[in-house]
Amino acid sequence: MMKTSILVILLLFGSITHAQIPVEIFGGHERTTVDIMFFRFFKNQRNENSRWLFFNRNRASVDYRMTKTMFMPQFGFTEAISYNHEKLKGFAPVLVGQVLSWGVYAKTGIQYVHIKKDVTIFTWLVCETKNEPDIDYFLLLRYTPKLSDRINLFAQAESINAMPTISTRNFSFTQRLRFGIQLKNYQFGLGADFSQTGNTTFTETNNIGAFLRHEF
Repeated sequence: MMKTSILVILLLFGSITHAQIPVEIFGGHERTTVDIMFFRFFKNQRNENSRWLFFNRNRASVDYRMTKTMFMPQFGFTEAISYNHEKLKGFAPVLVGQVLSWGVYAKTGIQYVHIKKDVTIFTWLVCETKNEPDIDYFLLLRYTPKLSDRINLFAQAESINAMPTISTRNFSFTQRLRFGIQLKNYQFGLGADFSQTGNTTFTETNNIGAFLRHEF
């Protein structure tokens, strides 16, 4: 899986040599996170968008309460490729590979993408390719209308959900909110991350603070 991810990244940068890479640093009251997330179409020989869309996310977090055995750093690498035929109206089959702090996963399912000047909708419903799999639902909403000639609003919401097919396993739900302004290649403002984990009863955590995002 790791070799496949590296190969995909090399192919991506060979096809999109001028892609901007957004990096977010979020400082909250419990932890700091670094998040690199983008999705880009591969280019064809005429330098036009092809039907192949690549999604990349690299994320790490460090908890201020970390000890030798508890609240350890967390990381995750997600790579996905989808085939976006124009007749499918934004829907596409997608293959997802993930390397997380607790394991390596391959998933497949359906993706939907809607990208306009000020509005982005990116979502998928995927299932692990193993026995007794988890089902994942991911939703990203972004809204960046102009406030003036130089400044845009920056509003983003995410929902990340893992739903087991075995009744004894835990559900996991995460919501991430960002609200601020965009100035040239910078976005900054306030943010909050919420998560709920459990089955019949749930443990809730949150992380509230501020974010700085820059497209390199």
